[in-house]
Amino acid sequence: MRRAVLAVLLLTSLTGCNSREKVKNGGGNADRGKQLVTKYGCDTCHIIPGVKGAQGMVGPTLEHIASRQTIASRFPNSPQTMMRWIQNPQSFDPQTSMPNMNVTPADARDITAYLFTLK
Repeated sequence: MRRAVLAVLLLTSLTGCNSREKVKNGGGNADRGKQLVTKYGCDTCHIIPGVKGAQGMVGPTLEHIASRQTIASRFPNSPQTMMRWIQNPQSFDPQTSMPNMNVTPADARDITAYLFTLK
């Protein structure tokens, strides 16, 4: 009985940590997000640490993006804002050079999860 209680407590604490981490990064899958930045062509315009060949010079580097206070120098940097920016940057700034790549909500969540690992 004692072992069962300890096992439940351990499982609960581990699940809680994972849930907190998911909240911090928007709830996505960072490993999948890393793959998606290539699928959507993010690597052609941005320097993205950890993504082979991502040395684009059109957009800003995404090094330390998770530590920045803002997105596009104006909008609060949070997972929710990042996901919306990735899906439709023109809704924030009609003059941005970042194209709308028709990123799905699930893919935006995963890309955001990856970007929020870049501290």
